[in-house]
Amino acid sequence: MQQPIAILDSGVGGLTVVKEVMRQLPREKIIYFGDTARTPYGPRPAEEVTRFTREIVDYLIQYRPKMIVIACNTATAVALEDIQSRVIIPVVGVIYPGARAANSSTQTGVVGVIGTEGTIRSGAYEHALKHLSPTIDVISLACPRFVPLVEQGNFRSEETFETVRASLQPLKSDKLDTLILGCTHYPFLVETIAEVMGKDVNLISSDGETAREVSTILQDRNRLQQGEAVPVHQFFCSGDPVMFKRITQQWLGEQIELMPIVWQVPKIG
Repeated sequence: MQQPIAILDSGVGGLTVVKEVMRQLPREKIIYFGDTARTPYGPRPAEEVTRFTREIVDYLIQYRPKMIVIACNTATAVALEDIQSRVIIPVVGVIYPGARAANSSTQTGVVGVIGTEGTIRSGAYEHALKHLSPTIDVISLACPRFVPLVEQGNFRSEETFETVRASLQPLKSDKLDTLILGCTHYPFLVETIAEVMGKDVNLISSDGETAREVSTILQDRNRLQQGEAVPVHQFFCSGDPVMFKRITQQWLGEQIELMPIVWQVPKIG
């Protein structure tokens, strides 16, 4: 049986990582869990986010994954080390890959980070960036109104533009040249964020870097899938399956149009 890569998120945001893993590793089977019934994680206490993450991992482990990707910045910030201590397979998050990409991108040494309240409160990106470059200047901003827009499938509208414009206004006076989209939901809004921030600010998403880290780890362990068999992906959500499936199909597009997929709504917690 082909062992899958398990990817989990508070909702649909982790699909940005799924898309990159599918692009870079098309032979790999993916099982994805979006906790859409309990999203967003950002405003929740760290202990609660850790408990939710444990519950999802406990559910997914029955499928014998060879790796777990916590494709949620808030969960990565507060629960990554906890999960790594509880399982014997590799567990990666999305914060250090994003920080590495931003550190390589910036020319001015001024990097902005936008994320959920929980991610920004944790200081995880600032810690990661300072570890990579002690002199870097990090400007952090919580944008709690973004995740609900994405979970509703509201990616491009007048309401979306005004919400993004108002939320990012505090960053407009700073001299940053690089902005980390510190929530995997935010790439769904990348066109609007780019329009608001302007062409001189490079937007960094952790999805591509995370997928490369997944590939590197599996290759080092000789665990990459061999052969030409078409993988059967599995997508799980804890909330409204209709909205979840619509957003998944819209985001992944032709990458899943011809692939066999199993959709499930499990009970956890």
